[in-house]
Amino acid sequence: MELDPLFLSRLQFAFVVSFHAIFPVFTIGLASYIAVLETIALRTASPHWERLAAFWIKVFAVVFGMGVVSGLVMAFQFGTNWSNFAYVASNFLGPILAYEVVTAFFLEAAFLGVLLFGRNKVPPGLHLLSAYMVAIGTFISSFWILSANSWMQTPTGFEIRDGMVHVTSWFEAIFNPSFPYRFAHMALASFLTGGFVVAGVSALFVLRGHAVESAQRALKMTLVLLAFISPLQLFIGDMHGLNTLEHQPIKVAAMEGVWHTEKGAPLLLFALPDQAKETNHAEIGIPKLASVILKHDPEGEIKGLTEVAPDKRPPVLVVFWSFRVMVGIGMLMILAGLVGSFLVWRGTLLQSRAFLRTLVWMIPAPFIAVLAGWFVTEIGRQPYLIYGVMTAAQALTPSLQGWMALLTLIGYAAVYAVVFTAGLHYLRKVINNGITDVPAHGADAGRPKRPLSAVELEQSGMAPSFFKS
Repeated sequence: MELDPLFLSRLQFAFVVSFHAIFPVFTIGLASYIAVLETIALRTASPHWERLAAFWIKVFAVVFGMGVVSGLVMAFQFGTNWSNFAYVASNFLGPILAYEVVTAFFLEAAFLGVLLFGRNKVPPGLHLLSAYMVAIGTFISSFWILSANSWMQTPTGFEIRDGMVHVTSWFEAIFNPSFPYRFAHMALASFLTGGFVVAGVSALFVLRGHAVESAQRALKMTLVLLAFISPLQLFIGDMHGLNTLEHQPIKVAAMEGVWHTEKGAPLLLFALPDQAKETNHAEIGIPKLASVILKHDPEGEIKGLTEVAPDKRPPVLVVFWSFRVMVGIGMLMILAGLVGSFLVWRGTLLQSRAFLRTLVWMIPAPFIAVLAGWFVTEIGRQPYLIYGVMTAAQALTPSLQGWMALLTLIGYAAVYAVVFTAGLHYLRKVINNGITDVPAHGADAGRPKRPLSAVELEQSGMAPSFFKS
């Protein structure tokens, strides 16, 4: 059987991106949370907040390291598997990735060490500044990466000359039509991911009776935050969907399972899309609701998949169900945030052990939702790599053979399995060790001492013989 290099390269990139995406989406939200904890700890001088900050910094360090290792492969793949794409888009993607390094990586590199190892070794204000700088650095990094990805979804501000992309307006290219919505959607997803992990781990500590005072503080503040952020994500997601309908109507048709252009399209709760027969099986839906959501009109017209040729349609089954997984988990998040805030208000949160166990089980939920959302975004634009400009087949490296793509896919899977296993092992150790005390602040607590002078050494009796008279 002949190996298809295009299919294997797409599978490899999907695997690498999916593995990598779960780490930044967590560290972005967690870095902001750490900055908040450090601020409260400095203002209140409460040991509980300082312990929380120190604990989550340890978690951040492990996850950040996993994200860096898994992300290194991304750039190499453009050259090995997608060289045509790298060549054509280099005038835009090259500067964008360079801007990320100069503005984000340098900032994080300058302050990450201070955040991880500087407690009680630098002034408290400088340690707090390092927390904010790392948090800002994660957002700057996501700004450039999401700008590049959004440009591939809704390319603007360029022209094709001599087979290459030439930017005609950097402002239009960077702030392309889908970028503001995608950036806001991803930022809130990061807060939700970090929030549910913090809530789940804090609930676990409360159930175990470990550092209950500190854990309940983190749990209560996180649940109140989630009660506001999760409904806001639904609103931003709706705006993002409307933007996608304007610029990528075929993607939305796949998300909704609409094969033929129709007015008053139903919102399908369940269906089995059949790509070959251009129809859905076992449909269960709410009449006209898709048109209400997408067009704000019960009789609004939704463009169908059959408006384009079969080879221009994305894999409908994957896009259709990935969208429903994302939305379904999102609704559960809204419910969890509202119920948790109600229990906080009632003062019965710590006694609601069933809800606390639910929070622990929901730790993987935001990661699954993020992956499902990326499947919708990336698979939904197929067969294009640059939407409407370059297909994945055109972007593939011409000399790439199937066995090469298979070999690298197996290699990446093996390396990532080791990284993931090691990372989970250390995360488990950090969580099992729990929230521990940190060294008390003091004028010289934990600071390296200056070298003693010769006179001081002689007076102390510790001077070598050649210092003595």
